[in-house]
Amino acid sequence: MSVRKVLIALPIIVLLFLIQSYFWVPTYEEQTRGNPQRLGEYVTASIGDAHLLNPILHADSASGEISGLVFEGLIDYDENLNFRGRLATGWKIYEEAYFYVNDLATIPGLGQADAKQVKKLMRQAKREHSDRKDALSKSLANIEAIEILPPRLLQEELSETSPDGKKVKVLLQISAPPRIKLTLQRVDQDLFRNLEKILGHEYFSSFQAERYIRIEPATFEAKNSEYAETFLPAKEHNPVILFHLRPGVKFHDGHAFSAIDVKFTYDAIMDPANISPRLADYEPVKKVEVLDTLTVKIVYKRLYSPALGTWSMGILPEHLLNRAALQDEALRSGLKLETISIRNSSFNRKPIGCGPFRFHEWKSDQYILLNRFEDYWEGPPNYREYSYRIIPDMLTQEMEFYAGTVDNYGAQPHQVHRLKEDPRFQSFSGLSFGYSYVGYNIRRPPFDDVRVRRALGMAIDVDKIIRYVLYNQGERITGPFPKQTDFYNHAVKPLPYDPEGALRLLAEAGWKRNREGWLEKEGKRLEFTLISNQGNPIRKQLLPIVQNSWRKIGVDVRTDLLEWAVFIQERVNKLDFDALVLGWAMGIEPDLYQIWHSSQTGPHQLNFVGFKNKEADDLIIRIRQEYDRERQIAYCHRLHEIIDEEQPYTFLFVGRWTALLDKRIVIMERDVDGTLRYEKIKPTKTGNYTFFFNKWIKLPTVPTFEAEG
Repeated sequence: MSVRKVLIALPIIVLLFLIQSYFWVPTYEEQTRGNPQRLGEYVTASIGDAHLLNPILHADSASGEISGLVFEGLIDYDENLNFRGRLATGWKIYEEAYFYVNDLATIPGLGQADAKQVKKLMRQAKREHSDRKDALSKSLANIEAIEILPPRLLQEELSETSPDGKKVKVLLQISAPPRIKLTLQRVDQDLFRNLEKILGHEYFSSFQAERYIRIEPATFEAKNSEYAETFLPAKEHNPVILFHLRPGVKFHDGHAFSAIDVKFTYDAIMDPANISPRLADYEPVKKVEVLDTLTVKIVYKRLYSPALGTWSMGILPEHLLNRAALQDEALRSGLKLETISIRNSSFNRKPIGCGPFRFHEWKSDQYILLNRFEDYWEGPPNYREYSYRIIPDMLTQEMEFYAGTVDNYGAQPHQVHRLKEDPRFQSFSGLSFGYSYVGYNIRRPPFDDVRVRRALGMAIDVDKIIRYVLYNQGERITGPFPKQTDFYNHAVKPLPYDPEGALRLLAEAGWKRNREGWLEKEGKRLEFTLISNQGNPIRKQLLPIVQNSWRKIGVDVRTDLLEWAVFIQERVNKLDFDALVLGWAMGIEPDLYQIWHSSQTGPHQLNFVGFKNKEADDLIIRIRQEYDRERQIAYCHRLHEIIDEEQPYTFLFVGRWTALLDKRIVIMERDVDGTLRYEKIKPTKTGNYTFFFNKWIKLPTVPTFEAEG
């Protein structure tokens, strides 16, 4: 056979091999015929492996999906997006507010007053306003108790840097004056603004905390106002969440869950050695107190409106990860005692939680196996086993879904119309809570120039991408909030597709075409590398499209497609990239602190593009502290505008998703008399069709449902 004939025959041989491989995969019927256990096993597939199976550490979707089954939080959202108890049976949210008595201030109608006089004045005002409905009256009616806290002597030791660069210990001697403590029925963010109406408009702002602080050595006296603001704030909001925990809950090793585990989880997040990406969510916490085995009190040091939702995160077992347990692991594994932490513990490969499934086995880049937890507090799931298979190739995932060896499949945009009509499957679809984007490392030139970032965005025809890559299964997006929420600013318009306008912006920034047609500035070509992760067919298609768009205007772009773990661990986490194609799956709350605040730009943090903007920082904090929804929406809309102005991302689109399941997968309920009842799977308001996953089961045949009216 000639070489030419061999070359022609090779593609045919490969095709025959693929066809043979497809038919070799055992069908669902073949699996269950000799193995009824398959009915009790749910198999799903992922393009990438998990990284760390630990709720306080993971930062990828694969790890999050498994952790969500192994671990349980104190609360979560029900199908109507209301909070419901999980490890907590109930909770109370109230506030403890404080302010220092300002003996130099002049109170209207009273003059200068001591603590007793201030307390008497407030009680009198509370009585006088009892039948009124104005803002001050509502704040006064919200006060349950007024207490005087006596003066205190405090001592703080700090480490500072002297003018010559040496580390110096600074000692603060604080003689704190009396304080008024107010216990409120609910959080009142306008409390102090309203109290100024009876105490005087300058009562809080004129408090001179500096006069109560003595600093040693005296060379640091210049920082007195900074110390005063930190250690003697004139007024203080302290929201409180009191959680009542569920009795009888066990971890997978049989150990009882208690309030100690809740406090330990918080402490583990705050421990710098663990480098938790959840730190920003819990930094507003002032203290976590264990009141008894099943009661925990969480006090916040300032207003923090997303507070309750953060406690949906999985709780860790203290007895397996405390210092003694970690040191024992270090001795057994040969690690140094001073370097062992939760982040490098073997626990992250063999987790133990108190969720509906318990960990069984993990073979890297192959599969993760879970078994149902028979002692799960809500009752064990219907599925006995959960298999998470790593299948980076979407074609292979598709073939295995058709064969029944994988139980679900995320249809690709070009398949949606055909597969939604396929009678073998039940389908679920909706607009994603998130978006895809091109992100720029704005620490590096040329991305440190907003004109370059905007020009690069204007060179991409996003509408054409939606039409031909997504088959119209997506929509344009312009900012960082989910498009379905009120927080998204619809007044912000997408960047126009305007290559000529992009060239004008680049010329303004100093980039001109050279003889070869490449953009050049001061003899240096405009060149960089655009990266993304393997296993995502949309991103794989986006890379050459974006590359070609930029090359058309003279930008020399290379592309690189990396395995997921390498992409995240070596490039994103280490901030080692020029530009990347990625996406965010967002939550319901508008808290964007971790992704956009300037304090979150370090390694292993989520603001990896390095976005920093003072007004944006202020708005992000206001959004976190705002309890009035209309004001919160207004802040979000302005933040959206700023990010659009700065263009740290080129926002591309929000995709529509379509998920497919075999029609034999149903919800199985067991009545009190033991009778089995089957129901169709229905999504929640957000499109979450897996909400009742613990009640799912796969049957040998499709059941008959009662006709719906």
